[in-house]
Amino acid sequence: MRYLPLSDADRSAMLEKVGASSIDELFRDVPEGLLLDGPIKGLSLHASEMAVERDMSAMARKNMVAGDVPFFLGCGAYKHHVPATVDHIIQRGEFLTAYTPYQPEIAQGTLQVLFEFQTQVARLLGCEVANASMYDGSTAMWEAIGMARRITRRTLAIIHEGVHPHYVSVARTMAKFTGDSIADRSPQLSGDMQIDKLLAEIEANQPSCVVVQYPDILGRITDLQPIADACHANGALLVAVVTEPVALGLIKSPGEMGADIVVGEGQSIGVGLQFGGPYVGLFATREKYVRQMPGRLAGETVDAEGKRGFVLTLSTREQHIRREKATSNICTNSGLCALAWSIHMTLLGEKGLTALAQLNHARACEAAKRLSAIPGVRLVNDSFFNEFTLELPVEARPAVHAMVKKGVLGGVSLGRLYPAEPQLANGLVVAVTEVASDEDIGALEAALKEVCK
Repeated sequence: MRYLPLSDADRSAMLEKVGASSIDELFRDVPEGLLLDGPIKGLSLHASEMAVERDMSAMARKNMVAGDVPFFLGCGAYKHHVPATVDHIIQRGEFLTAYTPYQPEIAQGTLQVLFEFQTQVARLLGCEVANASMYDGSTAMWEAIGMARRITRRTLAIIHEGVHPHYVSVARTMAKFTGDSIADRSPQLSGDMQIDKLLAEIEANQPSCVVVQYPDILGRITDLQPIADACHANGALLVAVVTEPVALGLIKSPGEMGADIVVGEGQSIGVGLQFGGPYVGLFATREKYVRQMPGRLAGETVDAEGKRGFVLTLSTREQHIRREKATSNICTNSGLCALAWSIHMTLLGEKGLTALAQLNHARACEAAKRLSAIPGVRLVNDSFFNEFTLELPVEARPAVHAMVKKGVLGGVSLGRLYPAEPQLANGLVVAVTEVASDEDIGALEAALKEVCK
């Protein structure tokens, strides 16, 4: 909210109502070391609205905006071109202000949007059924682990080394409160994804599920079928995580290769980067597991007059049923982002998505060829879509900072993602999408040459 018209008396009354003596007390659970020790530097305590806007705008101009410089960041959040049509439609009042379709008789438009979204997600991920979206990819992955526990009645989840470390962190946090055990390890700077080792772990440990990212955090791609076969032979489920859904325009979907639950982040289709959010979680599964699927399911029906209509077919969350019967308590839907995703996907169509994926892959191949030719730089990947990992002759994190000074956002250092793993310090993950021009790739090549000297 841009303007909060509260008086001191209003604030005092609100604090008294919630039983707090001061506003500071509302933040008592935040560790003291993370709190500011005074006012924000550069801002006066009292100023006119115009002065505040001027000061904040000056601060904002210090940001390096993605559209203004060569941009090669990825690792779960990707810069793609979003057609203006997407923004035009989601700004319509009936979409922008609608929240949740509790009354189907007055929410047919919202329910139909969710139904179409589910259909597109299910087809893209290769499953029979998808829910009406989740918060983001990381929490969707955690929900899949919880779902696997309910189905298999086992508590060990094996997470492959290629899963995004932030996703793993979310799973570890949530597992503290559910009794689940998380087994994971960090990747190596190698094209070998250690699949044979993973297969042995499945047989030895009898887990509830195995979680594999596709393509993984280093951009590597593997055949999921042998992993699915090993999971099913040992009574476990295969959970596939997709952080770049554009890749599925070219590579086989996880569902086609036997994945039981496919989750992911939908941001790269229809949703801009927005300085870190909001995102939209994708969640799809097999029809036989639908009763254990978290979230909500919009379904198609007919009304009393025989006309096509839409309803909430399944709502197994605690807002709708008793808490002990709920499949999740963090499963509201990201409705507006799901709509943006669905609009963009509709504009692309199957042929358009394939063409977009081909363009991404071609641009990435060109960049990988040029960058790996720099003396001392090694391409780690044996395979990739639009994202690959380089091993630099220098530490990657300061190299990234040096490239920023040259006006290039040159990738994500593995040292940032894995600060406790020195063997990954020279790893640089580079994402190349359709927005990268020849000039952008040339600027990255020149900047990387300079910092690798």
